[in-house]
Amino acid sequence: MSDWAWEYEGYDPAQERLREALCTLGNGYFATRGAASESSMGPAHYPGTYAAGCYNRLVSTVAGRQVENEDLVNLPNWLPLRFRIHATDAGSGGWFHADDGYLREYRQSLDLRRGVLTRHMLFVDDQGRGLAVDQQRLVHMADPHLAALRTRFTAQNWAGELDVESAIDGDVTNAGVARYRDFEGHHLTDWRTGAVDPETVWLHCRTSTSDIAIAMAARTRATTGTRSAVRPRAELRPRSVTQLLVVPVRRAKAVYVDKTVALHTSRDTAISDPLHAALDRAGTAMAFPELLAAHHAAWEHLWQRAELRVRGEAGRILRLHLFHVLQTLSPHTAELDVGVPARGLHGEAYRGHVFWDELFVLPFLNLHFPEVSRALLVYRHRRLPQACRAAREAGRDGAMFPWQCGSDGREEAQTLHLNPRSGRWLPDHSRLQHHVGSAVAYNVWQYCQASGDTEFLHTKGAEILLQIARFWASAAELDAGSGRYRIRGVVGPDEYHDAYPDATKPGLDDNAYTNVTAAWVLHRALDLARTLPVPRRQELFERIALGTEELDRWEEVSRKLRVPFHQGVVSQFDGYAELVELDWQKYRDRYGGIQRLDRILEGEGDTTNRYKASKQADVLMLGYLFSPGELSRLFRLLGYDVDDDTWRKTVDYYLRRTSHGSTLSELVHGWVLTRTRRAGAWQYLQDALAEDVTDLQGGTTAEGIHLGAMAGTLDLVQRGLTGLETREDALWLDPAPVPELSEFSFSIRYRGHWGVALHMRPGQLRISVPSSEEQPIRVVLPHREVSVAPGHARWLDLV
Repeated sequence: MSDWAWEYEGYDPAQERLREALCTLGNGYFATRGAASESSMGPAHYPGTYAAGCYNRLVSTVAGRQVENEDLVNLPNWLPLRFRIHATDAGSGGWFHADDGYLREYRQSLDLRRGVLTRHMLFVDDQGRGLAVDQQRLVHMADPHLAALRTRFTAQNWAGELDVESAIDGDVTNAGVARYRDFEGHHLTDWRTGAVDPETVWLHCRTSTSDIAIAMAARTRATTGTRSAVRPRAELRPRSVTQLLVVPVRRAKAVYVDKTVALHTSRDTAISDPLHAALDRAGTAMAFPELLAAHHAAWEHLWQRAELRVRGEAGRILRLHLFHVLQTLSPHTAELDVGVPARGLHGEAYRGHVFWDELFVLPFLNLHFPEVSRALLVYRHRRLPQACRAAREAGRDGAMFPWQCGSDGREEAQTLHLNPRSGRWLPDHSRLQHHVGSAVAYNVWQYCQASGDTEFLHTKGAEILLQIARFWASAAELDAGSGRYRIRGVVGPDEYHDAYPDATKPGLDDNAYTNVTAAWVLHRALDLARTLPVPRRQELFERIALGTEELDRWEEVSRKLRVPFHQGVVSQFDGYAELVELDWQKYRDRYGGIQRLDRILEGEGDTTNRYKASKQADVLMLGYLFSPGELSRLFRLLGYDVDDDTWRKTVDYYLRRTSHGSTLSELVHGWVLTRTRRAGAWQYLQDALAEDVTDLQGGTTAEGIHLGAMAGTLDLVQRGLTGLETREDALWLDPAPVPELSEFSFSIRYRGHWGVALHMRPGQLRISVPSSEEQPIRVVLPHREVSVAPGHARWLDLV
């Protein structure tokens, strides 16, 4: 494989769905899985096309209960393009596809630099006639409403005619996740089809409850090298539209069939209606070579703004991760009302919902595409009224953001989840992960520090931050005996623990991660309240009825929230010390991979709530969010002395008690070990890099990539290994590279500076600032401070 290509040799039905996820193409507006265009949905293939923010809500009956779920909708499939030797030719067979026994060669390559998926196939029929098929596919990065498929056919040792069938298939459902199949998945209705000329056909439909109109138009053209035109013949069906072409072929002479597709929905701006817009866009689209050139240019601009340069296999995987982040959250996303879909636009896992994964994504985007970060935070701000309503209904003040979010900001977390190991439906208490609010607040603060966007900080950002702080202050209850404030009935990031053993109600008390991040939110909110311009502060305080007595309570709570300890380490939550130790080796010997220990134990009639065992980093997430110095200061403000020795013991304690059942877990552990300059970081970083490309979680990547984990590995290089922080109007750097990744480079966008280049090598850091009219950049290292003016570069010694 080359540094810029992700390649697969040979056809493997068992691996096709994983490859389809990893070969998804997108542009931030919509994405299409890398499914074979000549094959239909089945065990080996799952075509899927998803538009950002296009959700629909359905009610299902599961385990005797009515359950309502909102899903990112699988849209009509624009890919179908199948082919065969002409049906009237002697000895002709059926439509060629990879599973038909005629396939002799198969290669698939994802060109990361240009955003193109290329497939090569060679079919040989019963008569010995060889047909070479080469395809190029793109989802246009310059025009977010276009996609295109070019197929080149070469008859190797014969001449005659090919039947080619191109279609838009609207008879699709959401069926890409096996454990969801008991839920209703038919989201589309009111299909209409039509043709405006021999080359162009269309399909129009709606989502059943959200009433989003969806229109696709396809223009199909054949180029044979002869003067005779190949005119498609349209066949209209109730839920699909097909174009049939009979294409003459000559021995060893290539012919081309180009399919250009336009997608619009009623959520789009600056259109009169989706169908008219799709037909206009498809009809006026450039020919494939020109589309390809414009697409290449758009990708080149993205790479100029975002590329990380890391050598070796790690660098190749990081490039793939960056490719998928940019396909999900591109500059086109900045024009949409969407959040960060945890599984990208690559499949239907997590129902396309927005979780806390933006916590791992926005820190990277802040320094490359701040306009995208801002739009993702505006998505949260638009749903702030719904979060305030949820808090009121829970008896709290302020804003309680949902654990899972979709179209309108209500809680989308399921009330039941299926354990595929036992086949039982179980209560789902993940909606008690209120720490998602702290993640939103953290991202507001980090974005504004990196971008210098004080307008956002003083308006929408302030509203978000103050309302989240208000929620935490109202959730904290004073314990008269200890004089400490406590937050009860929550679930932390770990997720293995959602209740005390044998408890009749869910929730845990004083989750350390929840309480410490709540204290941080309160401190940041207080700082912001004091520094807002006076007219803005008065206006905002009056509008949300925030008074000085409430700020006094925030101050008190921020310094007196309880953090439990045991055996000289930070406890994950109150009562953690009383749990039973797990015999880890016994379960590894019995089951091998134990990432999903919760499912294993439930299948045995047991529960992880009884054990000192975590699915993923919980306490250690504090070391991911905060530098060692800031974390120590946070604990001191709370009245606790957590020195380096205590934190090391805490890290060691949880390293031995984590199953890594989340793709985020190895990332966080590697980050924490790197920042504390500990041995073992590289192994965790390798696992984090391999999570999706090798499907370490065992079948989950095929349902959609893990966007937070992918972005997190990029940020690990960008901020983790460099210690990069953006605060106090400076770039703060405290490098701690691991030996295996001791030299790398990247560029960032910092405030008004575009393309600030950083190059790390052992013992030295080079920073280069492009020429501009901006002010010099202040760079703060652990023991010195320098200034780098535009148009200049400096090598800085780190030892």
